[in-house]
Amino acid sequence: MALQTPVRAGTATPAFYRACTQQTAQRGGPNVTDDYERWYTDATPSNRMVLSLRCGIHTEIGWALDRLHRLCTNDQFALKAIPGLTEALFEWPEWYVTEGHLESEICSFFTPSTVAEKKRRHAVESLFILRNSVVNEPNIHELANYPRTQPLLFRALTNLDLDAETNSEFLLNTIELLQAISQGVVLPPPNADGKDPLAGLLHIVEHSSNRSLIIATLTLLGQLFSNSSNLPRLQAESPALSASIRYLPLFVDKPLVEASLNYLYAHLSHPPMVKAFFHHCLMPGALRVLVSLLLSEQVEETVSQDISIPARTISAVTTVMPDHDLTQEELDRLLPMPEPQRCYEWMRTMFVAKPESEMTQVDFWNLYKDAFTPHVERFPVLVASDVIKNVNVVFPQAQAMVLPGPPQRFVVRGVDRRKEAQDSPRFRCHWDKSQCSVPAFGSAGELYDHLLQHIDALEATESTCLWSTCSVSLSKARLRSHVLTHMPSAQLPAKHASQDETVTLSLTDDETYPIVNPTRREPPPLRNAAITFRQPVADPPSTSLTALLIIRILFRTSFVATDLAPRADGERFGFPGVVEEDEGDNVTNEVYAYEAEGERRGRRAFVGVRRMMEDVKIKDETLMGWILEMVHAAYDGLPQS
Repeated sequence: MALQTPVRAGTATPAFYRACTQQTAQRGGPNVTDDYERWYTDATPSNRMVLSLRCGIHTEIGWALDRLHRLCTNDQFALKAIPGLTEALFEWPEWYVTEGHLESEICSFFTPSTVAEKKRRHAVESLFILRNSVVNEPNIHELANYPRTQPLLFRALTNLDLDAETNSEFLLNTIELLQAISQGVVLPPPNADGKDPLAGLLHIVEHSSNRSLIIATLTLLGQLFSNSSNLPRLQAESPALSASIRYLPLFVDKPLVEASLNYLYAHLSHPPMVKAFFHHCLMPGALRVLVSLLLSEQVEETVSQDISIPARTISAVTTVMPDHDLTQEELDRLLPMPEPQRCYEWMRTMFVAKPESEMTQVDFWNLYKDAFTPHVERFPVLVASDVIKNVNVVFPQAQAMVLPGPPQRFVVRGVDRRKEAQDSPRFRCHWDKSQCSVPAFGSAGELYDHLLQHIDALEATESTCLWSTCSVSLSKARLRSHVLTHMPSAQLPAKHASQDETVTLSLTDDETYPIVNPTRREPPPLRNAAITFRQPVADPPSTSLTALLIIRILFRTSFVATDLAPRADGERFGFPGVVEEDEGDNVTNEVYAYEAEGERRGRRAFVGVRRMMEDVKIKDETLMGWILEMVHAAYDGLPQS
């Protein structure tokens, strides 16, 4: 199917309308007002628009072209539906490419004659209507098979001044119309006068500064050389190749980049052209730009995946609080009480309610027995079963139970030992070589007051500091200041922002923290073991796919094995052959050497971009496999020669 060219707006004829009279209600006949479409689209040889195009009156021609400009944007508009319309639309463009352009080129673009400008506008608008009509597929077949189409377009490319500003719009319509019918277009060879439409197209892409003309021409050349019949006209040093490489880095201009890529793909799809391209001075830079295009258009997201194994954490600061034991005062108070009142009070003194805790019934009974059995002669004690039963009386939420085994466990759940309140060991007195028996204090001020009492108790006016291992000798007055150097800070040292409040331990490590022998502790798992990477979230756009195909063509050509075939003057499969003189041997060897040098150049270029290609990420697994294959081949380095 031929390419359907989209409708391009922007060229419009000034409205020339006939004054129409009001139709009275009594008047009969057809409706011929300007806004009635059927009157202009009647499929008769006397169609009003066709007659107006051929009448030679400029106002009538302008009116007809303006009307056709509105109709041709409709996808139901068909040229062959109106007899004679196609022939009438070709008259003005043919006049312009034959002789009319000479009049326009003589006059300045800003000071043209009135008549010449009107004729030029008729030619431009007629060609513009033909160009817009190809949005309807039947019109593509109509114009492709029309015998005057290709001669008109080829004469426009050979006769017109391609650098004149007055011809730019006409040339743009010509090239875009040629795109629509390019499937069946075969480029003619240069004629005797040296006029060649291909030379005109190459001149535009090489010298023109008109962006629209460059895009349209590169697109047309890519379509023409996709036809195998036009491959003999393809040149290794084509100006279109240099132009497409020159415009390729303009990533912000998507249409221009896409046109350049399409031509590059059509050019390099021909094996002799890709082999010659390896000797082009811009080949390494073009490959680097193609990879940069892939990187610039890939859309990625950052993904974090946790790979840590299960672990348990405990508080880094562990405060060991000893269990409460009966004091002598408490024992003296409990012994005279009768049972079971004494048992109740003993439980309230020794235990607290704690739903998640449990202890064995044997340990519970042993605590009771060890406290009161030494006084059993004066104060009788309860049996073990009665003591266990009394737990529910004091702690209703507690329960004595048997946990299934093996082995079975007899426990009391819901109670725990009462803990002793203990001051921080940071404020313990280490006077008298750490032999001071006073309990730890609750603050640094209390500890300092206590140390002053030690200093005041010294008899000598000059004495040695008795704090732990200190041996400084000072007077009592200076000793009061000196002991401040041994005082612990009232505030705990500040932690680093990255330091956590917990310690990570392995699940298989049953020890508690602090560990008794830290040197034999199993290495704990990483607390936060996560890997962060970027992955593509969408398939690459069409420009990236075309760029990847071009890179793939270059890779397959440069990394293919090119072992020479057996020669007639050498050994053939181990058997000596007859030496024959062949005048073509030198030519063949030169061809092989030329291709081998091109492949080496291609491999060097891929080695140069291998690190860039490592950053290319494509969602499709097959296309990503291409990238990995090229990266691995590039890392193998250049072959030994």
